[in-house]
Amino acid sequence: MHRYRTHNCNELRPENVGETARLSGWIHRRRDHGQLVFLDLRDHFGITQCVVDIEDKSFSDVEKVRVESVVTITGQVLRRDEETINPKIPTGHIELRIDTFEIQSSADLVPLQVNSEEDAGEELRLRYRFLDLRRERIHNNIITRSNVISSIRRRMIDRGFVEFQTPILTASSPEGARDFLVPSRLHPGKFYALPQAPQQFKQLVMMSGFDRYFQIAPCFRDEDSRADRSPGEFYQLDLEMSFVEQEDVFSEIEPVLAGVFEEFTSWSVPQPFPRIPFSEAMLKYGTDKPDLRIPIEICDVSDLFDNSEFAIFAKTVADGGVVRALPGPKCGSRAICDRMNSWAQSEGAPGMGYIILADGGGRGPIASRISSDVLEALKGRTGMGDGDAIFFSAGKETEAAKLAGNARLKLGVDQELIEQNIYKFCWVVDFPMFEKDEVTGKIEFSHNPFSMPQGGLEALETKDPLDILAFQYDIVCNGIELSSGAIRNHLPDVMIKAFSIAGYSKEEVEERFSGMLNAFRYGAPPHGGFAPGIDRIVMLITNEPNIREVILFPMNQKAEDLMMNAPSEVSMQQLKELNIKSNLPPKME
Repeated sequence: MHRYRTHNCNELRPENVGETARLSGWIHRRRDHGQLVFLDLRDHFGITQCVVDIEDKSFSDVEKVRVESVVTITGQVLRRDEETINPKIPTGHIELRIDTFEIQSSADLVPLQVNSEEDAGEELRLRYRFLDLRRERIHNNIITRSNVISSIRRRMIDRGFVEFQTPILTASSPEGARDFLVPSRLHPGKFYALPQAPQQFKQLVMMSGFDRYFQIAPCFRDEDSRADRSPGEFYQLDLEMSFVEQEDVFSEIEPVLAGVFEEFTSWSVPQPFPRIPFSEAMLKYGTDKPDLRIPIEICDVSDLFDNSEFAIFAKTVADGGVVRALPGPKCGSRAICDRMNSWAQSEGAPGMGYIILADGGGRGPIASRISSDVLEALKGRTGMGDGDAIFFSAGKETEAAKLAGNARLKLGVDQELIEQNIYKFCWVVDFPMFEKDEVTGKIEFSHNPFSMPQGGLEALETKDPLDILAFQYDIVCNGIELSSGAIRNHLPDVMIKAFSIAGYSKEEVEERFSGMLNAFRYGAPPHGGFAPGIDRIVMLITNEPNIREVILFPMNQKAEDLMMNAPSEVSMQQLKELNIKSNLPPKME
């Protein structure tokens, strides 16, 4: 007999009754009934109930052992009485009568309960993550993550993609977030950067004559945490294809993503994924990450309030602002409208105007100052009628869009408008190539700087930069952005011109991106790619609200690893070897 086990804790069944079996695992739960002690023994695979009688020689050892101790139990498989069968677990028809009981490792008093799903708080859970991972839900999430990655890898290989690994130590690149820098011992004063994404390398793979590349790639960005973003590091399905247009990328990745979601969930995944231009997404949904499960859309009504008697909106339009209307189905009550107004104020807005629709007309301050023709036009554009409400957001276009978009999400939740048990994907396309920093007035890249501008060099030379669109696209699922991608700029003169508009000199571009520019000059195929986030995919599949729940060893919101005490100070000798001196900010009193 094997020293530790003949079966795992999920294997024994009624057909094993009468056999002698040996199990090893953690004591999940202990129940002392006086004359009998029951143990639930848990391993990676499942749980088996074990029982010992007061007359058995191992009774005293079993009675005093702590939960989460690791033990080996040998005994006879018994059939449970009908009234004690547990149909919730696969081994619920049998139990193991303890003959020999060996403690492999005794556990101290645990700081959090493994056999309970009660939240012990983020700090405690992350400090003792190895205990947290023993919990069934989190344990299953990590297994699902592994299976999802295996499925993605299999599907990509089946579609002709070849897996490569790109460097981790590389040069700094303007990807939109702060780099993690690594000092070089051999080159004093110089630094490597951990890749925010394998952007340049995967393009260089295409320059090297490979046709389809993919990688489950680690990426590193020094940015703040939030519910759907892990600080420090994350993983993405990185891919690139040669001789493709935008639709070619879409047609390759849609079956992969839809197939994975269908494989691991019972929810529906409507296909094909709709294509929504960025400008349309910002108008209809107030965001470039639209949640299409909510069936209401924002509309522009600026023209209806131009020179109207409702002075606030009329002045907004006259000053170059906009007025957006949000349908409020079944929201035609003063209580709901007042709550929305208070919510808007809590968001930093002056409030949220509204019209309550009833008896063929409208009620409220706005309704009393507009004509019946304007009211009918508002009802027509929003599709609202008696018993409904229309909410308004007014101001600068970006501000009005943001408030209306957030209000749409709030109504979706509050009014239970969100369609259930469905994954609604969409592609957001035609992003602006550039944007203006509102503080500095500087023209900057709005998305990926290596994207091909629509119209190529001619557009860069003849159009207002803020009017230039790019072959850039995002994929969004249920309001969560999974990835950005683009058809790449593969022409040196186009790349140099695009970067010059964003304030980079030709010499700077040549220095910072010499590897890619040199490759472009020796024959570069048109190419494009994409990189959906693995963590967010698993988060959606497991229906977890926080990305921490699907990452093996996540950091906390301050980008700290509480379990390994990272980041940590290093010795003066280590700094000396790297030619670095510590220059800490003064401590606050």
